[in-house]
Amino acid sequence: MSAVGLYDGVDLRLNVPHSARMYDYFLGGFTNFAADREAAGHALAVAPWLRTGARVNRSFMHRSTRVLAEAGFDQFLDIGTGIPTSPNLHEIAQTIRPGARVVYADNDPIVLAHAQALLTGTPEGRTAYVEADVTDPARLLAAPGLRGTIDLARPVALSLNALLHFVPDARGAYGLVEQLKSALAPGSALVMTHGTPEFAPEDIANLVRVYSSAGTAAQARTRSEIARFFAGWTLLDPGVVPTPQWRPAPGEVSVDPSKASAYAAVAIRP
Repeated sequence: MSAVGLYDGVDLRLNVPHSARMYDYFLGGFTNFAADREAAGHALAVAPWLRTGARVNRSFMHRSTRVLAEAGFDQFLDIGTGIPTSPNLHEIAQTIRPGARVVYADNDPIVLAHAQALLTGTPEGRTAYVEADVTDPARLLAAPGLRGTIDLARPVALSLNALLHFVPDARGAYGLVEQLKSALAPGSALVMTHGTPEFAPEDIANLVRVYSSAGTAAQARTRSEIARFFAGWTLLDPGVVPTPQWRPAPGEVSVDPSKASAYAAVAIRP
């Protein structure tokens, strides 16, 4: 299918940069447009380490998914999926648990257009894509694509990676996470990365201004503010740590926390 055919009938809003497509650009992808590249260029000008940060975040997704799948998790809900970049979450999970069920959710029309790439999993497992926004958790949780794929009465691994720093309203951010957490069964997991000002405060302040100017509100949070999202759940070792330091793989190249400027953690619902 041609690129034009792929996007037929989709309102791309090509003149408006989108954080998911900017992230794709940082990762070296090709599913981004002039407005995304322009905004990403402004971001890289004030925070040249963003490409490294995106790769570190992606590596954490791989590691945390592997850890949870090896621990027995076979249901995953990934909100803020972004542009498909192999290996995707379902590829990691289903390599370990062939019968794993994975639901992706995002609000970017480009991700919707590429959703078919996210739906190719193992014959034993199932994958689904839901067009939804994290700021409306009730609608997201009620989506037929979600309800028909995963069983919320059983443990689910919920991923909110590099997402909540785009929900600047504190009351709203904590409230929606609590609503999502309360819908999950005991034994479920919460997986998260979140930008922080603690390692490169000037860069992060400038980055927040760049994203805001591009139409995407953003807010970095401190370690204690990020830890609050996990309230009532049991953190897995090593707790809330700089993203590169969460269970790095043997031989993985060490990255200075200032080159990622984010914290990561995984917690289990008692």
